[in-house]
Amino acid sequence: MRRTKLSFLRFLLSDNPSLRPVQKTLSLLFFVSTLTACNWFDNGSSTSTFPLTLLGNVDIRQVSLAFDASGRIIELSVEEGDQVTQGQQLGRLDTSALELQMKQALAELRVQQQKLLSLKNGARPEEIEQAKSRLEAARSDTLNLTKELDRLVSVAESTQGRAVSESQIDAARTRLNVSRSNVIALQSALHLLELGPRQEDIAAAQATLDSLEARVDLLKLYIQKGTLLSPVAARVRARSLEVGDMANPNKPVFALALTHPKYVRVYVDEPLIGLIKPGMKANVISDSQPQITIPGQVGFISSVAEFTPKFVQSQELRTHLVYEVRVVVEDSENQLRMGQPVTVTLHNANEQP
Repeated sequence: MRRTKLSFLRFLLSDNPSLRPVQKTLSLLFFVSTLTACNWFDNGSSTSTFPLTLLGNVDIRQVSLAFDASGRIIELSVEEGDQVTQGQQLGRLDTSALELQMKQALAELRVQQQKLLSLKNGARPEEIEQAKSRLEAARSDTLNLTKELDRLVSVAESTQGRAVSESQIDAARTRLNVSRSNVIALQSALHLLELGPRQEDIAAAQATLDSLEARVDLLKLYIQKGTLLSPVAARVRARSLEVGDMANPNKPVFALALTHPKYVRVYVDEPLIGLIKPGMKANVISDSQPQITIPGQVGFISSVAEFTPKFVQSQELRTHLVYEVRVVVEDSENQLRMGQPVTVTLHNANEQP
């Protein structure tokens, strides 16, 4: 194009006899005016589309909130339209049966804790002293029975069996053997008391205690699931169940609308998509309050083209490809509603919105 312009200009400025002076002057003026107009359009075409006006709808994300457990609802503390905060209690299930199970589990847990503590502490000093006393008494009894047997044997030898019979000696010997066995048993018992409980017994008691603690934690979790808390700050859009209804994880109780942030979804024709950049300033005006301008900025530009949705108003044919653009809106006064049609005006970097 530039070479064509230069060639035509050389032709006008040359001494061509075929051109009369008047024709040459008029042609030169026409060329200059045409060149000026072309330069004006070339320089202004990139900004002539701004501010860019688009039509879209307000998009508000929602949370379908349900209980994590099944049961009968005994309390719902919010109504439709109420503003809730993060962590606020919204409802409660009947957990009386679980609370009774919790009391039983806690009692069993305390009993097992004491058993484990007893095993770890071992025998008391008084029990060890008592075992030592029994052992000394058994040894003394054994010593006496030994002396008695020796005396009977001595008498039997001196009297040639006439004063003491063989059966008496056998009975004394039996009593002595029983006493000696008793001493050995008491020695073993004292040794076990001094050693304390086996590590295997302590480990088994600890495992039982851990199982009871896990059961208590599980019951606590079930009871906690009976309380419905708001996961985010939002506004109650719908209340599906009432007090007395049976709830389960598949039945939403509330529909929460996330009031921050809000989005406006618009669709831009393919020839204009190159002019829109993330972070670009925008103004949003609703039909119900055209005098109020809500600020925003471009937050998302789709990388995939699609056919124009049926609910989008466009000056082009409906089969024209468009790109989705999402405008993040700072609606601190909560004036925009979900699905509300709005007008979005985009400004380039050099313009003030």
